[in-house]
Amino acid sequence: MMRLQFDEQLDLLNRELITMGALCENAIALSAKALVEGTPALAGDVCDLSAQIDNKEREIESMCLKLLLQRQPVAKDLRVVSSALKMVTDMARIGDQSADIAEIIRLANIRATEDMQIIQDMSTAVIKMVTDSIDAFVKKDGQMARAVIDYDDVVDDFFNQVKKILVDLFSQPETDGEYAIDLLMIAKYFERIGDHAVNVAKWVLFSLTGKKEG
Repeated sequence: MMRLQFDEQLDLLNRELITMGALCENAIALSAKALVEGTPALAGDVCDLSAQIDNKEREIESMCLKLLLQRQPVAKDLRVVSSALKMVTDMARIGDQSADIAEIIRLANIRATEDMQIIQDMSTAVIKMVTDSIDAFVKKDGQMARAVIDYDDVVDDFFNQVKKILVDLFSQPETDGEYAIDLLMIAKYFERIGDHAVNVAKWVLFSLTGKKEG
């Protein structure tokens, strides 16, 4: 009976993590949309999503602590719950950084240009990483988690492309320096979101193997 109740609570934990992950995906996608379409008004919606993500973080942390204190889980379950506790911290940072992107767009009134496509592609890549890292946890799929870690190279490549574009921009005398710096900051935040997705994937592997990868 105790085992059944614990498994039911683990299932609920999985559902809550999926919900939090969906909020993260929406925040990333909306911040990218605000950038590409040049609509800073969307920034407020991203901030609302970030607040929802923070609330979900607190709910999941409370759920995990109750599981640890009330159920006295065995070693494998302990790894799962403790990994979920670590994961939500990274997921909350994803929400924060999406809001940071939106805030830059709002304050700088960034306009849509052809330079945005590479950053939009970058945002699509990090959304995939976030989605797959959470799926890997729910499905207990170590191979998927490792694929997320490897896919970070794709995001890093996008970031390097953005830097190259901006170097070319700076070489042009009519370039708006603040605009170029804002784009660089936005790309850097997307890169950091990818890093947080990697962290989530590493905690998935820990939950499965008991070993924390570097």
